[in-house]
Amino acid sequence: MARQVQAAASFPERGALVFDPAARKVGEYQGKAGPYAMLRPVGGGREWEADPLKIRPATSTERLSAEVRAANGRAAGRP
Repeated sequence: MARQVQAAASFPERGALVFDPAARKVGEYQGKAGPYAMLRPVGGGREWEADPLKIRPATSTERLSAEVRAANGRAAGRP
């Protein structure tokens, strides 16, 4: 039981940028749905489910890369 409390306490704040090693990409933490963490691509898009015990805060390099990719997508007219 203590393990569940510890895992729940370690969830990031909504909007925090985290890295999902399974998807190998950075996402914006949206919340929890059942046993999953829900992430959304930086700049918007379709959410995906991630293992909440495996996600970690994105490094500054990962955040910058994701933000540049989103800005390039907007400049090219992609949502």
